[in-house]
Amino acid sequence: MTTPACVPAVLRPMLARAEALAARQDWSGAIAAYERVLAKVPLEPYTLVQLSYMHSLRGNYRRAEDFALAAVRTGTKDEKILAELLPRLRTFNKVPELLACIERVGPLASMPIPLLIAAGAQLSYLNLPERAIAYLDEARRADPDYPTTLLARTQILTYLGRFDDAEHDVERAIRRAPEIAQGYWLRSGLRRQTAERNHVDAIRRELARPGRPAEDIALLSFALHKELDDLQRYDEAWLALMQGCRARRSRLTYDARGMKHLFDALSTFEPADASYDDVTVGPVPIFIVGMHRSGTTLLEQMLAGHPEVAALGELYDFTSAMRYTIDHHCKGVMDATLVARARSADLSVAGKRYLEGVNWRLGSSRYFTDKLPSNFLNIGFIAHSLPQAKILHMVRDPVETCFSNLRELFSDANPYSYDLSELADYYTWYVRLMKHWHSRFPGRILDVQYARLLTDPESELRRVTEFCGLPFDPAMLELGSRHRGVVTASAVQVRNGVQLRDVPKWAPYQRWLGPLLNLPAAPAQS
Repeated sequence: MTTPACVPAVLRPMLARAEALAARQDWSGAIAAYERVLAKVPLEPYTLVQLSYMHSLRGNYRRAEDFALAAVRTGTKDEKILAELLPRLRTFNKVPELLACIERVGPLASMPIPLLIAAGAQLSYLNLPERAIAYLDEARRADPDYPTTLLARTQILTYLGRFDDAEHDVERAIRRAPEIAQGYWLRSGLRRQTAERNHVDAIRRELARPGRPAEDIALLSFALHKELDDLQRYDEAWLALMQGCRARRSRLTYDARGMKHLFDALSTFEPADASYDDVTVGPVPIFIVGMHRSGTTLLEQMLAGHPEVAALGELYDFTSAMRYTIDHHCKGVMDATLVARARSADLSVAGKRYLEGVNWRLGSSRYFTDKLPSNFLNIGFIAHSLPQAKILHMVRDPVETCFSNLRELFSDANPYSYDLSELADYYTWYVRLMKHWHSRFPGRILDVQYARLLTDPESELRRVTEFCGLPFDPAMLELGSRHRGVVTASAVQVRNGVQLRDVPKWAPYQRWLGPLLNLPAAPAQS
């Protein structure tokens, strides 16, 4: 980032030295250099934000959080500083502070378009699409043809189920900037393509554009796969999918051996004090976990119909609470260092911090859902830190689950999902870990069958509500009445209604799916 204009000129040479050390990944040297800047001009907001980044990169979670909050307290309204500070605050789940930073800039009409887009993005990441769209509406009003605004708005409109509006915006963006690959990917998912109406030729022309980076090739290839699959041109669709997976995988770092080590460490985890505290009086979390694409969104949408349940979507609050408790910052949900340190930590700190962090979302609801699928990794921590928590584990056919992962273009998550063998290995480790959690915490986890939610939803939901200590409510079956935003990859599917298939989606691709065809079934305890 270029040093903002609001930073005093006298500090620029000192900041340049600090940034040079950071570029060499000398985090300790960079921290010392930034601290010398603060000694000269205390509470300089840009420097505070950079110190927050440096401490995160060095693994110091609490110090990183402290510096981010110190930057908030300066009252900065500088657009470039806020562009970095807002995602910092989201990292630490400091949502009230993040909202205050946005609101103090002034009314929406006075905010510059880049800041409106940044605010919309952060609100979307926080599962607040209804708030996010107001900022993007204002950005669109200020410049109706700015492609970045139109594409950001397309994504939020999709989450809100406003598919016609989303299609209007993305078409406008593509006409304005046909070179932006994201538009083709967003458009491909909004509806089912037909022989009379599709964009296959346009996507192929863009793939042939010289100099396309791997990120663009991935977006365009996944878009092409989706449209060709809709057209039942399966041979071509598979080639497009593999091209997209290779491009995406080339930009991600994934250590399969390290991941296996993490699963092994979790399977032997025991805290220093394994005794349970009394059940906490207060809100009851319902964690919905499992592999991505296993039906977690469907289950949450059903529970959202219950009058006693607040459906909060995919939250990273528990991950953040564990990082704070251990005072360790890492990539992904966790790493082996966090697991090792957790053995001697007071996990009640994580439970209390988690509940404090979500409290602003709850209103009067006593129960709430947290449907981050990868929380299956956190079950050992959840069970000890939140003894009142209910854990629902979504179980879906292994090939259906893995094939759906393979076809999904995630952000930076799930790097294992773009290679058949890596995906199969990860799924196998997941199954073994879930069996371990069932053995280690008998009665704490309920397996929920995706297939039964489709074929006999009332019976399966009665099992779920009984396990959670809730009365059954028929409103849970009325999915068409839901108007809440769905900030997941399933946003389109879940609004189009539950689909029963005579032939699984993966069947036309079976001859290419060798590593996925003999996977072990996930636990399905009744």
